[in-house]
Amino acid sequence: MAILSVEDLSLSFGGLKVLSEVGFAVEDGDIFAIIGPNGAGKTSILNCIGGFYRPQKGKVIFEGSDITRRSPDRRAALGLARTFQNIALYRGMTVLDNIKLGAHAHLHTGLLKGLLYWGPAAREEMALRQEVEEDIIDFLEIEAIRKLPVASLAYGLQKRVELARALAMRPKVLLMDEPVAGMNAEETEDMARFILDIKEERGITIVIIEHDMNVIMDISDRVSVINFGQKIAEGTPDEVQAHPEVIKAYLGEKRD
Repeated sequence: MAILSVEDLSLSFGGLKVLSEVGFAVEDGDIFAIIGPNGAGKTSILNCIGGFYRPQKGKVIFEGSDITRRSPDRRAALGLARTFQNIALYRGMTVLDNIKLGAHAHLHTGLLKGLLYWGPAAREEMALRQEVEEDIIDFLEIEAIRKLPVASLAYGLQKRVELARALAMRPKVLLMDEPVAGMNAEETEDMARFILDIKEERGITIVIIEHDMNVIMDISDRVSVINFGQKIAEGTPDEVQAHPEVIKAYLGEKRD
């Protein structure tokens, strides 16, 4: 059964139609890619899944439940995490503190004990720190920078920290918006490896938007192609690359 699906998703801003009856299903444990030209509506789909946009029509189904009207924080608590095209970190805070913020949705200490920071609150915070330091930081190979402020890091490392914060949310589905945009070849290769490891070692389902077609075709299980707010093709990477509508959308229609 699909862990995540969208059904007949339609979205408009005023008279501008952004999405028109878009639908797909993501199988548990897959890397599902959404591709298309600039302005096709890809990020709008992620925003609808994450709860930042409310579609005029259609549903978002997560683990068999309709979450279309759930708030973003409730979706995060259910197991949806997100990275962004434009890095959304607290630049004055350390790497470790930024990552720990991702796990705060899972803390259970009440307000009073949290303010006093004693007993259960202190133990829970220490357990969280241990989980982040021994698991996520080690997994993403950022031990050497954990105490540095985010603002001092190179762009590629900041993207890795943002991924670490999303993993700290303990997601079942990870939404990734252009994770290798702006990276050099070495950084791109590292990020692609981490994405595959997240799937294979952690069993996390991934929905990814990316313009680097080499990355998408190498790591994805299935690919959905969006153009002008409509789905024009879906299938395996090989099937999609050979689809005439996809070739037309990316390369333009041949003229005699």
